Amino acid sequence: MNQYETVFILTPVLSDDQMKEAVDKFKGILEAAGAEVFSEENWGLKKLAYPIDKKTTGFYVMLEFKADPSAIKNFEVQLRRDERVIRFMTVKNEKYAIQYAEKRRNKFAKKEEA
Repeated sequence: MNQYETVFILTPVLSDDQMKEAVDKFKGILEAAGAEVFSEENWGLKKLAYPIDKKTTGFYVMLEFKADPSAIKNFEVQLRRDERVIRFMTVKNEKYAIQYAEKRRNKFAKKEEA
């Protein structure tokens, strides 16, 4: 199993409940495929670098998970089909990226505790 990060941008017209529902849906898709989701970061509403579908902002969400490469294809198909998703990108983490991600998660967790 490889470690991956997926960042996706949700349309800005969603309420908080709708956004959480969308994130839970995608986590459920991964878990149903046998992936282990171990980090979810909601970066909030951010301005896009350029307009996409006449939208200038979007909700950014990052998921970190371990999965088989075969699970990624189905996951990305589901992201493409969902009209709430504006853009997404999935990246396979290499050794040094995994170490950096662990440090970032630990730093993020300490901020949440404080």
